Parts: sequence; structure tokens; C-alpha cells
Amino acid sequence: MRKRVVAVRRLHAEHLKQLERLFHVDYFPSLGEDNVEKYYDALAQAHGLIGGKLSVTPGLLDGAPNLEVVATISVGYDNFPVDEMSRRGILLCNTPDVLTETTADTGFALIMATARRVPELDRFVREGQWQTHVDEPQFGRDVHGKTLGMVGMGRIGAAVARRGALGFGMPILYSNASPKPALDAELGARHCSFEELLASADVVCVTVPLTDSTRHLIGSDAFRQMKRSAIFVNIARGPVVDEAAMIVALQEGEIAGAGLDVFEQEPLPSTSPLLALPQVVVLPHIGSATHETRAAMAQLAVDNLAMALQGELPPCAVNPGAASFIPAQEKM
Repeated sequence: MRKRVVAVRRLHAEHLKQLERLFHVDYFPSLGEDNVEKYYDALAQAHGLIGGKLSVTPGLLDGAPNLEVVATISVGYDNFPVDEMSRRGILLCNTPDVLTETTADTGFALIMATARRVPELDRFVREGQWQTHVDEPQFGRDVHGKTLGMVGMGRIGAAVARRGALGFGMPILYSNASPKPALDAELGARHCSFEELLASADVVCVTVPLTDSTRHLIGSDAFRQMKRSAIFVNIARGPVVDEAAMIVALQEGEIAGAGLDVFEQEPLPSTSPLLALPQVVVLPHIGSATHETRAAMAQLAVDNLAMALQGELPPCAVNPGAASFIPAQEKM
């Protein structure tokens, strides 16, 4: 009997066909009041679940007794009950690596756009305010040669640091990560304390994962320790930053500006004070949102799901020790 898979939200036709060649697929391009009951009915029989922006709770798992694997089209998995899934023997797979360079591009775009006030001055021109030569009220800040402080130095953090060091001659400091001798040698980077980074960096860029220990890592104390000329960039997760404290720091001039792709509440409410601050650049969580990268992420998720349901351990298993998962070679 063919195993059953529930696919949620839009998949490319070729990815859907790949799944349909192997499994019975219940496909939900979108979820709403009109089809949520059918979705739960399908989950009750499903062996696999794949999609982006998945909402998986213990209650949902209670209604999916046959579930063996969940393949999320994302690198982050802080919204999944990993321990509970492992206890139930459900494998979770994510899509790291393929979005590293694209997300680093987004991070550096935010650094440049914030420092040089690109959206603000774009509006300046469009609104007809450019009547004569620009002067100090329109000046931005240099990026080349300035110190880049990376809070976190995983794949994405290293990719941002590489752009800064090799492309813009930026000295690199990093904290909240283990020492990286190879990167130190390649980029001239230096591991330091969190406090030294905050006090020394001209640009502070956050790339740590969201965990209990990093929730509100950047709060009022951290902003007070930064230079008043510092640019703050967050491409990690919104709750890593105390957003209310950041707003106060921006309003009171404790930092010069912020470039943000993530927020504590998403979508960002239209009433957010951030939207009234001209020194803030806001993006709608688009770190990996290019045609090429999203297609590669979906392909990796499909491959993860297919391997797991056919008895092979996928390369991107978050919890490879999930109790009920038995690799094919152990079944022989």
C-alpha cells in the first residue's frame, strides 16, 4: 500500500509530481475555514507532512497517529515541538545550507540600505523634495572599513562576515558562538565577549537561532552598550530582540538605525511604532525569498520526505534519534 502524504501550501508542479509518483498525496495549496476539516481528515491517515509555515502542535499530532515524518520548507524549527515529536517517533527534517547565501545577501542589503538610508532617500526623491544639491540632512554612514559585529557565527553569520571582510574591508568581531579558527584565519575575524562586541562594533548583525537562552538576548542593556552611531540588523528571529526596548533605543537615539527582516509579531502590525521611524528599514521576512532559493528549499524538503518514508535517514534530520525511525540498512 502506498503511503499517504499531506502537502501544505504552494509547491512547484515538478515537486508535486515527484511526490505523487511515490505516494498518495493530499494537496492543500492554502488552508482556510473552507478546507481545514478536510486537512485534519487527511492528517488522520497521513504518514508524511510537508510544507512551509507549518503549524505543528501536540494536539495536531494527536490527530495524526500514523505520522512518521514532517518535512518543513525552512531552516528554522523553533516553532516545532521537537521533543514531543521525538517522543512519538516522528522525524523532523529542515532545509539548511541551501538558503545560506541568499539570506546573507538579505542581511548585507539591510546593512547597506540602513547605513546609506536608501528607502528614506528614495521617498525623498519620489515625493519631490529633491530641489537642490543634497547636504548633511541627507548624509548616510560609510560601511567600508567599519567594524562588523556578528552575534552568532553559524553558516549564515559566516556568510555575512565574509561579505563584509572580503568585499568591504570590514574588521570582524563575533560572539555567542564557539571560536572559529578557520574563519579567523580566512577573514581576520576575532572571537570576543558579547559586551566587547556591542561596545566596539559599528554594525551589529544578529544571526543566532531562537532558543530559551537567546530569547530577548538583545534588550535595553544591550542597546545602551552599543555606539550611538551603530547600525543594528536582525535576520535571525524576531523574539531574539526585545522589540519594545529596540523602539525606545531608536526613538532616543541610543543607536543610529536598524535594518529588520524579522519581528516579534509577524506580519508586523500597521500600528507598529517602527513604521514611523525613518532610520528603520523593514522587510517582510524575505531572507530566503528568491525564486531560485525557494525552489531549492522545496526540492530538499521533498527529498527529505521521500527518503524518510522509504526507510533512509535524510541528511537534514533535526532529530535523527526519533524512536520509530529505522534506517533501511537496519531493517535488513
